[in-house]
Amino acid sequence: MFAVIRTGGKQYKVAKDDVISVEKLIGDAGGTITFGEVLLLGGDSPKSGAPLVKGASVVAEIVAQERGEKVIAFKKKRRKNTHRKRGHRQHFTKVKITEIHAG
Repeated sequence: MFAVIRTGGKQYKVAKDDVISVEKLIGDAGGTITFGEVLLLGGDSPKSGAPLVKGASVVAEIVAQERGEKVIAFKKKRRKNTHRKRGHRQHFTKVKITEIHAG
C-alpha cells in the first residue's frame, strides 16, 4: 500500500518504511508526526480524494533535523566592477514512514 501526501507545498509518494526528506517540520528527532493531507491511497483498492481522502492519515517518525548542501547565488555586472556572492543552506527534516491509515 502506498499514499501520496502533501507537505511543504510539495507532494510525495510514500510507502511503509520509506525515509524521505521534507521541508522543515517542528519536532525533535525520535518524535512522531501525522500527515493529514492524503491525496491518494494506492494498492489493491485505490482511493483518490477530491482533493483529500476523508479520514486517511500517514504517521511518520522524525529521524533527523538537517541542512542541505550550500547553494551559491553569484551575481555580476560586467565592466562595472560589481559582484555579489551569497550562500544559503536550506533546512529539512528526514522522516521515516511508520503507518498508513485508510480511515
